[in-house]
Amino acid sequence: MVQLYWNRDEQAIPATAQKYGNYCTSIAKNILGNLEDAEECVNDTYLNAWNSMPPHRPGVLSTFLGKIVRNLSFNRYKYNTADKRGGGELPLVLDELSDLVSGKDDVEQEIDRKELVNTIDAFLDSLSPEKRRIFISRYWHTDSISEIALRHGMKAGAVSMTLNRLRLKLRNYLLERGFEL
Repeated sequence: MVQLYWNRDEQAIPATAQKYGNYCTSIAKNILGNLEDAEECVNDTYLNAWNSMPPHRPGVLSTFLGKIVRNLSFNRYKYNTADKRGGGELPLVLDELSDLVSGKDDVEQEIDRKELVNTIDAFLDSLSPEKRRIFISRYWHTDSISEIALRHGMKAGAVSMTLNRLRLKLRNYLLERGFEL
């Protein structure tokens, strides 16, 4: 499918929409809580993908599209909440991670972003595949607890407990590696 973009074939967008439309819409809707805004972000994702390829050639198209739609959705969320509108899972997800993220603007205490990303990647690699999927579903895709429970054949309480334990484990992992939380 990436080759369609590189060839500037207009079928790239409909093919992308057919294969990845539900995936992108799910990410956007979980962040925004509004189908209309989500659909707009998904359409903007296709346009951004069209404008990015070439010169950028993504290794995994779904990840590439997921990152675009996620960033667009976060930007739309910021816009919506500035106008005291909003909804979705994002406030809950951000609240759950608030203890792990430094809110300080002090330059002396700012953590190098790349080092933090590498450390979190290493943490995720240390998890079992199921726990990694649960963590990513919640904190990357911003899926609701009930959606994750349904997908993994678990009870919502078990998912919540797993996420609580994973956040604590991540917190300890970061502290052990010298990050100030």
